[in-house]
Amino acid sequence: MRAAHIGPAVRRLTAGGLLLGLGLGGFVDGIVLHQILQWHHMLSDYGTYQGRFPDLTVQGLEDNTLWDGLFHAATWVFVVVGLFVLWPAIDGRRLPTRHLTGLLLAGWGLFNLVEGLVNHHLLGIHHVRDDVADPQFWDLGFLALGSLLLIAGTALTRPKRPTFARST
Repeated sequence: MRAAHIGPAVRRLTAGGLLLGLGLGGFVDGIVLHQILQWHHMLSDYGTYQGRFPDLTVQGLEDNTLWDGLFHAATWVFVVVGLFVLWPAIDGRRLPTRHLTGLLLAGWGLFNLVEGLVNHHLLGIHHVRDDVADPQFWDLGFLALGSLLLIAGTALTRPKRPTFARST
């Protein structure tokens, strides 16, 4: 009977860990790139919307701050939903730290890939660095980091292979 509960618990753990990783990855992007380094805002004056949301005017900065806030609210929702999905999967069991770390990294990598492809390349509403002449290098680096996080996270979720001692 206990084995029947393994499938749903693993699915909840996976979904919860990925949602947490997506949300936390969004927080890193918003806090570090938007607020601390101020490399871009959600609708920085670039690409498709060039000239409509300049971050060098008070009105443009207010618009960008509002959209940055909405972005942070969305990442917060991912974290909260991830916790509510994850919590029942734990159900008094020891939390598999290596596996959960992998899911968090994979979720962060998914965030970078989706956000980078959609906002940087498809919509062009901002780039990683809107303050440089050619932001392509930074955008590709963001995608590369996302890919590495996804690969590393996925690797951590795989069971460890047994090692065999060599007989002498």
